[in-house]
Amino acid sequence: MSDTPTAPETRTKKPRARKSERPAALRLRLAKSGIATPIGQKATIRALGFRRVGEVVEREDTPSLRGRIRKIRHLVEILEGEGSRAKN
Repeated sequence: MSDTPTAPETRTKKPRARKSERPAALRLRLAKSGIATPIGQKATIRALGFRRVGEVVEREDTPSLRGRIRKIRHLVEILEGEGSRAKN
């Protein structure tokens, strides 16, 4: 065994989608009610701009928005494409 230290192993990160490949905006629909949810989740629903169940909002796709969506992912749906127009 030698006395020279070895370099620690580094993990490789997953490649992210390039910004040009990401959609500029996300369309979200509040699919379920937030009545019986914790206060923090209710605040997140309001911060995203939802007022009632079934409402569709369009928001710019940012990492902070993705974090908010993740917090209430069981209550919202991400709508994709122009053909999936939902009623407000």
